[in-house]
Formats: sequence, C-alpha cells, structure tokens
Amino acid sequence: MKSIDITWRDYIFPPLHPEGPGFVAVFAIAALILWWIWTPLGLVGLALTVWCFYFFRDPDRVTPKQTGLVISPADGVVQMIGPAAPPAELEMGTEPLMRISVFMSVFDCHVNRAPIGGAIMKEEYTPGKFVNATLDKASEDNERQSLIIRTADGKDFAVVQIAGLVARRIRCDVREGQQVVTGQRFGMIRFGSRVDVYMPDGVAPLVIVGQKAIAGETVLADLAVKGQPRVGEVL
Repeated sequence: MKSIDITWRDYIFPPLHPEGPGFVAVFAIAALILWWIWTPLGLVGLALTVWCFYFFRDPDRVTPKQTGLVISPADGVVQMIGPAAPPAELEMGTEPLMRISVFMSVFDCHVNRAPIGGAIMKEEYTPGKFVNATLDKASEDNERQSLIIRTADGKDFAVVQIAGLVARRIRCDVREGQQVVTGQRFGMIRFGSRVDVYMPDGVAPLVIVGQKAIAGETVLADLAVKGQPRVGEVL
C-alpha cells in the first residue's frame, strides 16, 4: 500500500500560490514600519502578515480518480444545495439544475480546482456587485467568472466563481477549448467568496448543508448514484 510522508513543515510552511509572495512581502514591510512606529502596532502587522501567508497557501491535494465523481472546487462550508437556474451568460437554459454552493471565508485556502474532468466549452466573465457571498442573490448580482465543463460522455457542468463582500479579484487560468482533469487547479478568488457547481439533471448530492468541504478531495456527487440528496444533523 502506497503511503504519503507528511512532516511538520507541510503544515507550518505550505506551498504558496504564485500571487502570494508579493502580497506577503507588502504585509511584512508594513509590519516593520508599524513596529518602528509603535510595537503593539507591529504585533498587529505581524499577525496580519502570517494571515496573508496562509491565505495564499496552495497545498497539494489527493483527488479521487474514480470515473464520474464530482469533487469540491473550493475549501469552505457547503452553504446551499438545491435547484437553481444556471447563469444566463452560459446559455444553458432556464430550467433549474442541482446547485451546490461552497462558501470560502477569509481563513480558507482560496485556490479553486476543477470539480470534474473535461473540455472547457465556455468561459465568461460578468461584472457586478460585491454583496455578501452567503446571500442567494449573489449568484445573479455579484461579479463572477463562469465556466462550462463538458465531460467525455457529453454531460455539461457549470462552475461559477463568485466575488464576495471583500473579494475584489477573480483569477481564472483556463480558457475555452482547454482540457482539465478532476482536481486540477484552475484559479482563485481573493479575499472571501463562493464557488457554485451546477450539475446535470438527476445527479444527487452526497454532501449536506453545513458540511466542511476540501477542494480537490471532498466528493460532492457521484454520477453513478441516483436518488435523493443526503440529510444530516449537527451532533
């Protein structure tokens, strides 16, 4: 059986997203200036520098490779599950599809990953507002980046990166015509936001509202499993 060696360095000094070093440097310089002005301010600056470092962390993830699995595109809490019309700009029709929304707080890893493998059929940026991403209306009102991923057997999935209350930049590193594999990094949002996944009709979610999801690892759904969405309780 294959094993993975994990050391304390993997937890304390995780790899950074390419956007991270520049921000960490700015925070560190600001912390030094604040320290020079007044030590307590410097301590605040140091804490914010540490937060910035971990915000841009980009750890490796172990993605299940079973065919037909839909994997979480984001770290965070499963906030909403239910039928909703996909974004109009994707031209997928007005019929509601099963949507799973994962909300990322400012303490979550913000690197986004492809929920399923396939071809990028459409990529569309839509400007908008920056209201609280936990609100349902954020799907329509907020700035967002939308993708359609078509699997090898012709099923279409929509993935929508939604800016939040303090998020001011959505990064998407894939383009139309590109192939992606399940769990592949495709972008990030800073700072605090949401990612929605719209699935084909008949796909039952395997997660529940309030559950913690891990990008690239948590199984949201299995195309081979039919039935009713799962239910759960807080214990």
